[in-house]
Amino acid sequence: MPPKADINKAGWEQSEFPILCETCLGDNPFVRMSKQEYGRSCGTCARPFTVFRWNPGTGMRFKTTVICQTCAKVKNVCQTCLLDLEYGLPTQVRDTALALQNEAPTSDINREYYAQNMEGKLDGNKSGLDSGRASSAGKEMLKQLARTDPYYKRNRPQVCSFFVKGECTRGTECPYRHERPVNNELSHQNIQDRYHGRNDPVAHKILSTHADRQGLKPPDDTTITSIFLSSLSQQSTELSIRSHVLQSLPSVQPTQIKSVVHVAKSRCAFVNFKERSVAETAAQAWANGLEIDGERVGIKWGRSRTGIKAATPPQTQLSTEFS
Repeated sequence: MPPKADINKAGWEQSEFPILCETCLGDNPFVRMSKQEYGRSCGTCARPFTVFRWNPGTGMRFKTTVICQTCAKVKNVCQTCLLDLEYGLPTQVRDTALALQNEAPTSDINREYYAQNMEGKLDGNKSGLDSGRASSAGKEMLKQLARTDPYYKRNRPQVCSFFVKGECTRGTECPYRHERPVNNELSHQNIQDRYHGRNDPVAHKILSTHADRQGLKPPDDTTITSIFLSSLSQQSTELSIRSHVLQSLPSVQPTQIKSVVHVAKSRCAFVNFKERSVAETAAQAWANGLEIDGERVGIKWGRSRTGIKAATPPQTQLSTEFS
C-alpha cells in the first residue's frame, strides 16, 4: 500500500504481479515484465494502479494491464483482455448464463469509492462473484462455450498503419501486420462495456450463435416477442414462473414483461415480452434450458398469429373467431 504519510496516494493500488489469463501471459516461460507503480488510472474505477508491460512471445505485440487488481478480482477477469479467468469468455456471456447481477457502478460517480470498499472485502485472490445459486443449465452452457486452450492469435502484432495508407517501406522487416483492418461491429468495443458486460458485440455474437445451435434462432417475423415454456412442474404457478424468469434475467425489468400465460393442464406457459430485443436476450440466456420449481423446462419461440391461424382447421378457426 502507498505510504500513509502521502495523503494524495491514499486508496491507490500497489501490486507485485498482475492477474492474467494464460493467453495474455504467453507461452514464453522466461517472460520479463516492466513494472511502473501508479503508471496509469484504472479503465473502470479510475484509481491509479501498478502497470505491468511485457512481450508474451517472439513476433507478438507488447501487452499491458488496463484495469486494477481490485476490479479484476471483483469480476474474476484478466487485467489485460478482461475475459473471465475460468471460462475465457466475455463477462456478458458469463453473467447471462449464470444470471449474475452487475453491482459495480457504471457511472463516474462512486466508482473509486466502490473499488476501495471491495478491496477491503476481498480475501486474498478470492473473487467477488457469487455463483453458488447458478443453475446447472447455465453452468452447462458455459462448459460448452468455454475456451480451454490458450488462444495466442490474440497476441499478434497490431496492423501497420503505414501499410493501410500504402506507405510502408519496411517490407518483411516490418514488425506489424500487413493486413487491411476489418471494420465491423466486433471492432468497436470499449473497456467499460466489456468489463460491465453490456452492449458487447463479441458477447452478443457468441450468445446468438449458441442459441442458433440449440434451435432458438430468432424467427424472421419480428412481431413475435413470446417464448414458449414446456414440461413445467405441476407445482408451477403464474407467479412462480414470473419470479424465475426475472431471476434468470437480471438485466430485464418487470415492466418489460407484457404477460405470463400459464396453462396448468398442459404444463406449459407463454412469456410475452414488450420488445423483440428482450425476447432475444431471454432466448440466448435460456439456450440450454431453464429451471423452474426444480424442473428443467423446454424453450421454444412462440408463433405468429397468422401462422397459428394457417395451421388451425377451418371449423376450429371459425369457432375461435366467434367465441
